[in-house]
Amino acid sequence: QVDLVESGGGSVQAAGSLTLSCAFSGSDTSAYAYTLGWFRQALGKYREGVAGMFDDGNTVYADFARVRFTISRDNAKNTLYLQMHNLKPEDTALYYCAAQSFILRQLWLTGSAYRSWGQGTQVTVSS
Repeated sequence: QVDLVESGGGSVQAAGSLTLSCAFSGSDTSAYAYTLGWFRQALGKYREGVAGMFDDGNTVYADFARVRFTISRDNAKNTLYLQMHNLKPEDTALYYCAAQSFILRQLWLTGSAYRSWGQGTQVTVSS
């Protein structure tokens, strides 16, 4: 079991930037290699994967995130980050981080593959 706490959300104008953080902890986080992912859910829409990152630094991105977003992690600080640039109103959503060990790479952006979730942090982008 991994505990996750997101922070860094807020309100920005279009073309602005935000960096989200996700502090993760748990009794077995040092024993297993975890995949960490960012997901988002806009009001009235399904949850979608944004980016995922494995313990060795490999990453995957959703098409909409590949150019404007960067996922990174600092294992020494047990923190996952999501840098977001050139934000658009359609990026408005509740952003979640998630953690799971032993996920196939093709499932890193699939929410149902993850068991541990944070509470989310709201990002609102105004035009």
